[in-house]
Amino acid sequence: MEEKELVLLIGPGTYLVQVGERKLNTEHGTIDLLELEKKKFGDKIKTHTGKEFTIIKPSVVDILMRRAKRLPQIVTPKDASMILAYTGISPDSLIVDSGSGSGFLSIFLACYCNQGKVVTYEKRKEFTEVARKNIELVDLKNILLKEKDILKGIDERDVDLITLDMEDVEKVVEESFNALKPGGWLVVYSPHIEQVISVRKKIEKMNFTQVKTVENITREWRVGKHTLPEVSGVLHTGWLTFARKIS
Repeated sequence: MEEKELVLLIGPGTYLVQVGERKLNTEHGTIDLLELEKKKFGDKIKTHTGKEFTIIKPSVVDILMRRAKRLPQIVTPKDASMILAYTGISPDSLIVDSGSGSGFLSIFLACYCNQGKVVTYEKRKEFTEVARKNIELVDLKNILLKEKDILKGIDERDVDLITLDMEDVEKVVEESFNALKPGGWLVVYSPHIEQVISVRKKIEKMNFTQVKTVENITREWRVGKHTLPEVSGVLHTGWLTFARKIS
């Protein structure tokens, strides 16, 4: 294991730790994390009470949900994965994202489009700093973070996908259309339905096709003697509006 490498410990509980940290106190006992320096992925490590954990290489979702700093609102994995599923973009795509916020969506897209590039715009300095630290945490090299208001223009052209999660988003729909390549996708994440309406009005004035707005609601189930849906959890997060440029 390399110094500062992130590892996932899975056993009676699940913990994300960093090589070089000394100890982890859990409800199942204390783990001496210095032992990680002599381990490899797939090995076991025990607490002082004998509880066993398997050492796993964490996924980008593990890192984002367990270690990355988040601002009040993020685009969750369930919505980010829907963007990939509905657009079907290739691994070598050029993607523009705005606003960066905590950087969760940019990081998710950059991980799955690892042969391409993600350029993410964020006008607020304090948000830019959070996003930069999260990008460094996952150690992805194909993300370019710009501290710039996208309303002042998109620098990139022939873009495969543009994702927007910001205020006044309807004001950048036309510029997004100009930046996209024919067949490229515009995806807008909206926290309230009034924004959806204003975005749809703008999109419908332009040469877009396959326009749709979806709400992604997921619900976990408790399976046992009596199988029932979970009574709590995050169901509604926001709306995603998809539009594909014709020419």
